[in-house]
Amino acid sequence: MRSSSLGVLVFLSLSAMTVTARANAVSDLLTQYQAAGAGPFAAKGGSELWGQSRPANDGKTRSCASCHTADLRAQGKHVVTGKAIDPLAPSVNPKGLTEGRQIEKWLGRNCKWTLGRDCTPQEKGDLLSFIRTQ
Repeated sequence: MRSSSLGVLVFLSLSAMTVTARANAVSDLLTQYQAAGAGPFAAKGGSELWGQSRPANDGKTRSCASCHTADLRAQGKHVVTGKAIDPLAPSVNPKGLTEGRQIEKWLGRNCKWTLGRDCTPQEKGDLLSFIRTQ
């Protein structure tokens, strides 16, 4: 087998593993949320939640797009720290939704910061459904 063919084969194998890991992590979380009484999940509900602005304690308004942008394929920037945030869209960041613990960690932090409370299992499921369509 030629080295270029082997390189393509390795790349395709790794890409397939990343897609499978992402699908499994999100599917596992959606199953957990359903067990908590949520569902069915809708990307439209996640999109609406993503774009809603809410008042924050500092007198400004916040939405998910405040840091992550309205286009999930674009790099975001934290509005307080200025730190760059990788795109969330799986179409441009295939590693983004591969670990359930990390997804839960960031949903927890971001829901509290943006909404001022934890997201419900329904909201989490809708958001994940929306993000994975991007």
